[in-house]
Amino acid sequence: MDTLSRVTLVDPTPARMDLGRLIEQPSGDFSSEESQQLRQDFTRFMMRYKFGMEEIVTKLSILRDEFAHLHDTNPIENISSRLKNPDSILEKMGRKNCEPTFESITEKITDIAGVRVTCSFVSDVYHVFELLTSQSDVNVVDIRDYITDPKPNGYRSLHALIEVPVFMSDGEVPVLVEVQMRTIAMDFWASLEHKIHYKYREEVPESLLEGLRQAAETAGELDTTMERLHTEVKTAGELSVELQRKLRASGDVVPDEAFVERLRGLSP
Repeated sequence: MDTLSRVTLVDPTPARMDLGRLIEQPSGDFSSEESQQLRQDFTRFMMRYKFGMEEIVTKLSILRDEFAHLHDTNPIENISSRLKNPDSILEKMGRKNCEPTFESITEKITDIAGVRVTCSFVSDVYHVFELLTSQSDVNVVDIRDYITDPKPNGYRSLHALIEVPVFMSDGEVPVLVEVQMRTIAMDFWASLEHKIHYKYREEVPESLLEGLRQAAETAGELDTTMERLHTEVKTAGELSVELQRKLRASGDVVPDEAFVERLRGLSP
């Protein structure tokens, strides 16, 4: 018996069965008036998430453009978004024992709409997060900081479940959007990890898992080093000669001016 059947048998009323069928076959032939109404309701349901996702993307794009034109550096490297397809929703309904109703899907599946932000440095991740969530119409529902506390496999990222208002013709609707923020190094690692798990269908050889854990440590060290160099570049011109001399005497590294100039050329 497939996932959809197991879920719909909880209460096999026509409307609930049709919602399951509609998610499984969004382009199928549903001729009854009730089914046509259900199709329209499902389309409206998904549009809410699409609009909520686009609202978050717009807010982030405004911040990125402002930094690009009015500030010396831009903390946002890339913004991407995705809306779960019906197959993914159906699969997650089965895993979460979610009943085929809009109310149950809204409650149990919180990542239908997702936005990912890639930043250069760890400090940029938290800075962009603060700028986004300080806006008056943004409500933070949940935060999971996998940068401070990485997952056992080495995954690092800042996850936030954010609620924004979407204004439809029938009124205002609060919509949840999952926002992931990470550095370039974290994103590179996560992309490789996803490809490996997809290829091996969760049966990943231990040697690869260990390699991923080591790569995660390397990526973390890279982020730390780049953050330090970035900070040194920003503050080098602010340090007095006497302070630089004391820092050198204490064993801390203060880059020579030629090196600083080269880094300034690379700095965003």
